[in-house]
Amino acid sequence: MRICQICNRISATDSDHTDCMERRRIEADDAALRETLPERLNQSMDPDNLGVEIKAVLEHLAREKTKSNET
Repeated sequence: MRICQICNRISATDSDHTDCMERRRIEADDAALRETLPERLNQSMDPDNLGVEIKAVLEHLAREKTKSNET
């Protein structure tokens, strides 16, 4: 028996709790995702990288907006 280094509770095995290690891994993955998210969003804002379907939807919305502004 020893103390889990992550949650500081008693562990029946000679290692950290499995769920504590998994939670730490998930939190690290989330942190990495949060760091790269702004970069991914900036890439998606480039009009050359937009898919044909997205361009069509944006053009349709722009046309609908101009029609509603004219009336």
